Amino acid sequence: MRSDNVKKGIAHAPHRGLLMASGVSRKNINAPFIGIASSFTDLIPGHAGMRDLERQIEKGIHTGGGQAFVFGVPAICDGIAMGHEGMRYSLPSRDLIADCVETVAQGHQLDGLVLLTNCDKITPAMLIASLRLDIPCIIVTAGPMLEGESRCAKLTMIKGSFEAVGKFRNGEIDESRLLELEEESCPTIGSCQGMYTANTMACLTEAMGMSLPLCATASAVSSKKRRIAFESGVQIVNLVKNNIKPSNIINRDTLINAVICDLAMGGSTNSIMHLLALANAGNIDLKLDDFDVWGKKVHQILKLDPAANPTMTDFHNGGGIPALMKKLINSNVGIVDRPTVSGFSTYEISKDCFVNNELIKDFDNPVTKEPGLGILYGNIAPDGCVTKISGISPECYEFEGSAKCFDCEEDAMFALENDKINNGDVIIIRYEGPQGGPGMREMLAPTSLLVGKGLGKTCALITDGRFSGGTRGICIGHVCPEASNGGNIALIRNGDKIKIDIPNRKINVLISDEELEKRRIDLKPFKSKIRSGYLSKYSRTVQDASHGAIV
Repeated sequence: MRSDNVKKGIAHAPHRGLLMASGVSRKNINAPFIGIASSFTDLIPGHAGMRDLERQIEKGIHTGGGQAFVFGVPAICDGIAMGHEGMRYSLPSRDLIADCVETVAQGHQLDGLVLLTNCDKITPAMLIASLRLDIPCIIVTAGPMLEGESRCAKLTMIKGSFEAVGKFRNGEIDESRLLELEEESCPTIGSCQGMYTANTMACLTEAMGMSLPLCATASAVSSKKRRIAFESGVQIVNLVKNNIKPSNIINRDTLINAVICDLAMGGSTNSIMHLLALANAGNIDLKLDDFDVWGKKVHQILKLDPAANPTMTDFHNGGGIPALMKKLINSNVGIVDRPTVSGFSTYEISKDCFVNNELIKDFDNPVTKEPGLGILYGNIAPDGCVTKISGISPECYEFEGSAKCFDCEEDAMFALENDKINNGDVIIIRYEGPQGGPGMREMLAPTSLLVGKGLGKTCALITDGRFSGGTRGICIGHVCPEASNGGNIALIRNGDKIKIDIPNRKINVLISDEELEKRRIDLKPFKSKIRSGYLSKYSRTVQDASHGAIV
């Protein structure tokens, strides 16, 4: 065992003494050392219930014959960080968390890890750390919250609060109703209720075989989640004994399985960036173009909030990821049978599972023949950009409008709040990419305000920043090259005509190449907004979104 490096032999008597000081018994000194990397914090509803799950995992580890050690990692709630300077730290925290897990696991030579996570950047960070370390790992995602209810109407975090702000500003609801909606929209702990980034990444983690069946969809407040946590603790000891590592689970086929699932269920646009970063951590060949290639083959067969009314609760009751995989396996679209941390293969897990056929459609009778996500190219984004097709109304798949340009999110929000945006406008928000932001902020506040003000089908938004998984409407993000790198998005001017063509995956500003080059002469060199601290270091080392925003 790796932990023998800190506990075996006469020379390690001091090490054993220190371990005993922390409460390890003489007997358990010889057991596998299993870390529980916990992202518990009572700052985040998705993580506030993790103390109980830590206990369940710990029980499972000791039942399986291991010695458990809990250690903490940082966590940021994108919803709370949204719309202010805090959002600059969200994406950079992914690499910080992966570094923390790697550092503790290597520093103490742990034999295996249970990675307890839930929200947007924490789950991909845990996956990245698992592949970097390549020691036995299981991921436990803490689960979604239950949906809210007010006046017999189902509520979610996006529709019950973010979009309610737009309705209030538009005069559709009064302040008392706004306060009622904000109080009732998030009734329990857990990740937000729809197919936003946290739940997308939980689903893809399960689809890749790195968590136990139904872990992604089991509610944060359910006994099912507690049992999954316990069983994960037992199973990690088995993985250590059999030396089954993440590299035995995750390869190109596994990641393509995840891409197919992502496209079929209309996941968050952020998942594209995270899967690319995960591929980099495992030295696996996966590129942005792979999403485009598979997007031409995969239909969307599941549609959840924010693009539709069903929530993660409905998905769980409808069979969850095993049911989705069963439909995709039966379609012969390209799902490959792979081993999982459960000890059962992808096909074995899905073979006899229940499927709600009303919720999860057959491949030949899909929600839409378009995939849930799309990669667009054109003179605005020569290196690609992404959109959540599942969140766009079909009548808006082809859109042409006039540019209104803003060099930061705050300026765009001011224009929206003061009725400066009109039907037919294409909002350009630039200098918000990984380097230029720095930190590539999410634009949930402006996109939700657009929908709330009734402009979701008559205006578009294009940015080199990114979006929440809760975004819907004609929204294009991850534009590459970003403005800070001299990307063409920096050359767009107010009034320029913009054409978005979803069916043909094109996005262009309707001016000539010659005109773009003339404008480039006047483009001022980029100077970072932040000159010190973590974000300054991040800005200097981060790559573009099309390569996963890796550092």
